This record gives sequence, C-alpha cells and structure tokens, in this order.
Amino acid sequence: MLSILKNKLLSLSDLVPVVQNRKAEGEKLVFTNGCFDLIHVGHLRYLEKARQSGDFLIIGLNSDMSVRNLKGEGRPFVTEMERAEVLSALVFVDYIVIFSEARPDRLIESLKPHIHVKGGDYKKEDLPERKIVESYGGKVVIVELVHGKSTTFMVEEICKKVRGDM
Repeated sequence: MLSILKNKLLSLSDLVPVVQNRKAEGEKLVFTNGCFDLIHVGHLRYLEKARQSGDFLIIGLNSDMSVRNLKGEGRPFVTEMERAEVLSALVFVDYIVIFSEARPDRLIESLKPHIHVKGGDYKKEDLPERKIVESYGGKVVIVELVHGKSTTFMVEEICKKVRGDM
C-alpha cells in the first residue's frame, strides 16, 4: 500500500474537521464521486478539471458493495482499496472517502462542498443531489466528457479483442 494513501483516505468522521479547518482558512472545497473502476485518461482529465474549480478536491469513492449494486455482478473489477490507492497517487486528489450508499447525499450534507462536479454524462437538472448542493448555496458544475473514454467502452474493447472481433 502506498504511504500517501494513509494521508488521503479518511473516514467521514475524520474528514469533517479537516474540511472545516480548510474552509475556515478560506479554501474552496470541490467534491466529486464515482466508482473509478479501471481508471483511464477520461478519469484523469475529469479529476484535473474538477480540482481546478477550487482549492482542494475530495473524492467520494463508491465501496465495492455500492459498485456491485449499481453496475451488477462481476463489478467492480478493482477493489475499493486498490482504487483508492491509485486515486491517492494523483496530485490533484487531496482526500478520498469511501461510501456504501448508491448516492453521495450523506457525504454532501456532511461536507457541504462549495462545488460538486459531475461528468458530462449527467445533466445538472437531472442530478438528484443538485437540490442538496443548492440548498446551502453550493454550485453544481458539469465537466465535459472525454469521448470514447469510459470503463464501459474499455471493457467492450477488451472483450472484442479477446473474441477476435477486431
């Protein structure tokens, strides 16, 4: 395990006072969430853009159980601790918190990020957590997708190559 993971992966109860202190210093919190299974260049560009929206970035990482419930049996391909370890190595990721729910509502209510970032596969008006974010004055930002770069696309391409469809 990377030693940096110990500094970046925190429980919600440990993360709340860190966030409060950084906000008290005038820093702007950016939050995003996702499965981040099979991390690819689309994820990297998305997270870099998210981080540019504020002073520190927290990722709400879906737990293995949560990913399975969202994506189906056979997922995730990579365990939550390994996904957290890879994410912790990225310079633009400040903290990671693992959550088991389908949606990050509890994290957003506890952390109250200034900016909640989602990828272009979402529409702001359809985003369920938008109401929570806007209720305390936060802002939802949608970051443009990197076309052709997704875990689903990667898996399809790998399967085609294995079957010899290419």
